[in-house]
Amino acid sequence: MKRLILAALLGAAPISVSAQNVTITNATIATGDGSAPIEHATVVVRAGRIVSVGRDTTVLNGTQVVDGTGKWVTPGLFSAVTDLGLWDVEAVDDSNDTSADKSPFNAALDVATALNPASEHIAVSREGGVTRASVTPFNGSSIFAGQGAVIDLGKDAAIVMKPRAFQYVELGESGAKLAGGSRVAAHTALRNALREAREVAALPLGAQRQGDVLLTRADAAALAKVIDGTQTLYVGVERASDIRGVMALKTEFPKLDLVLVGATEGWLVAPEIAAARVPVITMPMRDLPSAFEALAATMSNVGRMKKAGVKVAIGLFEGGNQPRNATEQAGNLVALTKIPGASGLTWGEALAAITSIPAEISGFGGKAGVLAPGAVGDVVLWDGDPLELSSAPVSVWIDGVKQPTESHQARLRERYKDLDETYLPKAYDW
Repeated sequence: MKRLILAALLGAAPISVSAQNVTITNATIATGDGSAPIEHATVVVRAGRIVSVGRDTTVLNGTQVVDGTGKWVTPGLFSAVTDLGLWDVEAVDDSNDTSADKSPFNAALDVATALNPASEHIAVSREGGVTRASVTPFNGSSIFAGQGAVIDLGKDAAIVMKPRAFQYVELGESGAKLAGGSRVAAHTALRNALREAREVAALPLGAQRQGDVLLTRADAAALAKVIDGTQTLYVGVERASDIRGVMALKTEFPKLDLVLVGATEGWLVAPEIAAARVPVITMPMRDLPSAFEALAATMSNVGRMKKAGVKVAIGLFEGGNQPRNATEQAGNLVALTKIPGASGLTWGEALAAITSIPAEISGFGGKAGVLAPGAVGDVVLWDGDPLELSSAPVSVWIDGVKQPTESHQARLRERYKDLDETYLPKAYDW
């Protein structure tokens, strides 16, 4: 059996029995917890987990020693709100499982049943230093998209760490269109669904529902977990007033575990978000008023929310915006600190926004996205500062297992990086 379940340490997350014992020495190490990098430091991985990190770390006997001189070490990137493993060719319906426009179900949909471990998008992301991700469905004909999963990107079939990890609902302009044409309809649909789910959860086993029924029994059962707070509710929302409306839901449903997704105008209500202790997952480079709900868009959104005390992760990597672009997004936030009047993040805070913070929001705080004793052995060795565009991973370990850093994309690059016609396929003979 390739993987063992260590429930006490990481919930449903599996650890490979073929994990290596590795020590990386003399490297610049960034732990992912928001602190500054440590130069000339060492990280030790044993049996798939981080054992120790720092300058005074002892090299353990029986570990493979890797000289990290001139290189950087970070935890694996944690990609928040992605579509990894759900499509091969986005424009080809037969290969795209991101949404279900014609399904009679919505909240009950579970992406874990469609995830493809052999997806080239997973291989490309792994090659770019991404080791874990939260994968979400996208909306079809309902404001409810379904249930997302947390995965690891290891080169094996057992990629699902936590199925049905969260429920995704879309409000704002997109939700308004799906619900019937207005925000009034979207919020009414959401509240009605939550109330109906609460009523169904209270019924004796086998009892029939009374009165109006808009949800299938499967959808109502799925939303019951949202009502009691055992499943996080991710809410796609952008406008400041819509953000306030979402947080007001806790007045009627106090156990809701909310995460705001998007929040382009989050900086306008940052103190309120912080006071409600609701985390945010957003794309920082959204700086154009591309819609009426984003008129206050600014690159300083993340920095201002962070300054107000909001827990913010960088995410929304789907379609052509690949998860490995996370380092570019984080690096731009560091650059913003040098622009007068702008708000960005320190280097350590920016790295945390793509490692430990999305892991924490996903329910794996201290267990993934960080180099700390007891955390999973997700380690990336870079040839330079990982937040610089010129840097790239040299080696990637997931659960202490060294991963292949190649993909179909990489093989094509090697095949066609020069114009030597000797290696052209037969079709190119003239």
